[in-house]
Amino acid sequence: MGMDVHIFWDHRAPEGLAKSVSRSVTAIAGLTVDVHDSPLALNGYNGQRRQIDAGVVLDNLGTLMRRQRIQGPVLLVVGQDLFATGLDFVFGLARPQTRASIVSSVRLSNEYYGRHPCDEDLVERLAKEGSHELGHIYGLSHCNNHECIMFNPHSLDELDGKKKEFCQVCSAAIETGKSAISQRITLDVLR
Repeated sequence: MGMDVHIFWDHRAPEGLAKSVSRSVTAIAGLTVDVHDSPLALNGYNGQRRQIDAGVVLDNLGTLMRRQRIQGPVLLVVGQDLFATGLDFVFGLARPQTRASIVSSVRLSNEYYGRHPCDEDLVERLAKEGSHELGHIYGLSHCNNHECIMFNPHSLDELDGKKKEFCQVCSAAIETGKSAISQRITLDVLR
């Protein structure tokens, strides 16, 4: 597997949305994306919280990527609620050093908030959040521009307020990040 971004779609993630999400991520981030059923068994469930520890999942995903020699970034889409150390929940999380990221559909769905279900809303939110996490993999930090993909939303409304694009500064930075990761992958393959 080369420089493509791999979306691993967990069996508990919403059915029938993977291709739409991958097309949207391609449009937002300008990345080549392919979709696979996730080969990862999810660990890190915390019964008291009824959530999965995103950090534990990313550790396991990083190990799987090394063992299977997956070079390109991976975005894992899951259908369980996520948390990270010190946070009540996260929409998603990334580990730039291992090129692994995760997003959850749970708090991105209208149903979680008692709103009318809408697949279009969920696809857009998964694509925005997935592109955000991939932005971290490519070296981007959070952005202060509320409309930029790299803005760090703390609510669904803030996420919905973001455009499906990187701001001018982040757009330039992601191109630099793509080049840097491509060079690192080439060096890794040559070793």
